[in-house]
Amino acid sequence: MVNISLCMIVKNEEGCLHRCLSSVKDLVDEIIIVDTGSTDQTVEICHLHGANVLHYAWNDHFAEARNYGLRQATGDWILWMDADEVLGSCDTAQLKQTLALQSESIGWIHLINFIGDTPNENDAFHIAHSRLFRNHIGFKFNNSIHEMLNLEEVLPDYTPAQQLQLPVKIYHYGYMNEYLANKKKSERNIQLLKKELSKENHHPWIKYHMATEYYRMKDYVRAFEYLNLAIVHFLQEEKTPPSLLYKLKYSILITLGSVDGAWQGIDRAIQMYPDYVDLQFYKGVIYFLKEWYGQAISVFEQCVEMGEDNIKYLTLKGAGSFHAWFYIGLCHENLGNADEAIQAYEHALRLFPDYIPALDKLNHIMGSASV
Repeated sequence: MVNISLCMIVKNEEGCLHRCLSSVKDLVDEIIIVDTGSTDQTVEICHLHGANVLHYAWNDHFAEARNYGLRQATGDWILWMDADEVLGSCDTAQLKQTLALQSESIGWIHLINFIGDTPNENDAFHIAHSRLFRNHIGFKFNNSIHEMLNLEEVLPDYTPAQQLQLPVKIYHYGYMNEYLANKKKSERNIQLLKKELSKENHHPWIKYHMATEYYRMKDYVRAFEYLNLAIVHFLQEEKTPPSLLYKLKYSILITLGSVDGAWQGIDRAIQMYPDYVDLQFYKGVIYFLKEWYGQAISVFEQCVEMGEDNIKYLTLKGAGSFHAWFYIGLCHENLGNADEAIQAYEHALRLFPDYIPALDKLNHIMGSASV
């Protein structure tokens, strides 16, 4: 049976660390914690969970801190997490047996990023994320901020078709509204990203991460500028810009109300990623905003047909289900088709009974009909 080491870096995480470490106790055989200067009860909580705590002088470099922990890990596989995450329940023996029988060196876990006020899998982004990897074969993290595994270096011939999807989930709380209210975190991240940008050989992902930080700060114009720079950078390196860039691009354009700037390019993005339901959903929203209601209905029906189980892309829960049905209802309502609108809203609510936008619309239609 394989041994698994949990590797984490932390600082002042007493509010969520116990929840995180409690979630992994049945799976991992070793806990390596790199503490970068906590002044609260973080270190004590780590010791309560039997962790090996390594004290590390913070040098504004997340990857180096993570790599310091990796070098101390003795397990056959490394699980890496953050303190604001929780490992879902799983069959520990089955998961370890799966790893023991695998020729692959990296495992992908279903990551659920909560985004609302309360944790809800329906109010979240879902993606398969590389959170488990084989130890002692050269894996390490790069970049001072938004660190990434050196997958291309260790496995140069690796393709998405090889993804080993593991039967476990990780729940991430850090994108919820209460966390995003902390603007100081974004400001810190931007300063670290600017240092990376000043390096001549920086990765195009750095520009994308700059865009995401400005997006979270609601500086959409600056976010769009960095996003376009990231797309150009990938193209200059003769690489196809990843799907995340196009998802963010059309999210920004829709948010800014630049519908005319969005509708002419969305089909090119879909052509590159035809199985990405979020891009199809954005196309439907763009058509809806242009008041092309009949065409929008067809697009949203295609979203429903596609579904949202393809989590090799960052996928908004509902883009292939209740959100799409809600927009079908909006389109029918604007076309004067009250019965069809009601059916669509009811369909959305069957999929997500607490979906407030559909409940409000349904109550409004019913209220108007009774007057």
